[in-house]
Amino acid sequence: MNSAPHLLTEDRAEYERVLDDALRHAPGQPELAGFGQRLNAEQLRTMALNATALITAAAAAEYEHFVRVREQLRHAARSPALSAVAPVGAEADGGPGAGLGAVVTVLAPVLAGTAAVIFLLVGYGLRLLDPAPSFAGPLLTAGWFFAAIAALGILVAGAGLLITALRNRATQVPAGGHADETTAVSEARDAWRRALLERGILPFLRDALAEGTSSQGVGPAGGPATVVPPRPGSRLPKVGYSGPEFSSPREGGSGTRPAFTSPDFSSPAHGGPDHQPE
Repeated sequence: MNSAPHLLTEDRAEYERVLDDALRHAPGQPELAGFGQRLNAEQLRTMALNATALITAAAAAEYEHFVRVREQLRHAARSPALSAVAPVGAEADGGPGAGLGAVVTVLAPVLAGTAAVIFLLVGYGLRLLDPAPSFAGPLLTAGWFFAAIAALGILVAGAGLLITALRNRATQVPAGGHADETTAVSEARDAWRRALLERGILPFLRDALAEGTSSQGVGPAGGPATVVPPRPGSRLPKVGYSGPEFSSPREGGSGTRPAFTSPDFSSPAHGGPDHQPE
């Protein structure tokens, strides 16, 4: 009984936390009278862990609701990520034109700006000569032309970034939606914890202490009582403690009393076959 089929592995630690909290506050609860004298906290915890399936079944409805709400939150958290990736994939599948446009948008300002700087520097450098060469004017004209192309490319790239940012903003889920869903998960978890404590763990501990009382006996010489297996038909698991067997010397027990013999003594006159009497 140490495994609960309907309790997920990720929630096993939560079950143990509720159990430990109940055992920590058990001494102050009248319904758990005898705690510490009849059964200690470690014994009760072992019994409760062995009866996980039995205890958690008492709050099965609340647990199923908690798992369902949690899965809905996880699915909602995965959906925005998939929708945000979808437009990028659609553009990628639009053919080679989309990729070529992106390359031109990125490289055009860089190449045009580089050409503008070169042409302008050479053109103005040639104008400093006396007399100035005739092709200094066309170089300056070309430099300013590439400067205009670079500026236009920067404007186009900035507009593209702005459009992408607005598109991604439209696909985002409002923060309030996530807050509401997180609150719903917390409320479902708290409802399961309360049901687990009130209908599962506390009744189990109360029954364990009651049956522990009825199945205890007084140890030898007034010693501590020992716990024996629960009576037939009990819903509590076996703790696994048993008392030692004691028997008085007069009762003899199951063994036999050792026999002792005294050593053989003889006088010097009867010393054996090597010493004949005189």
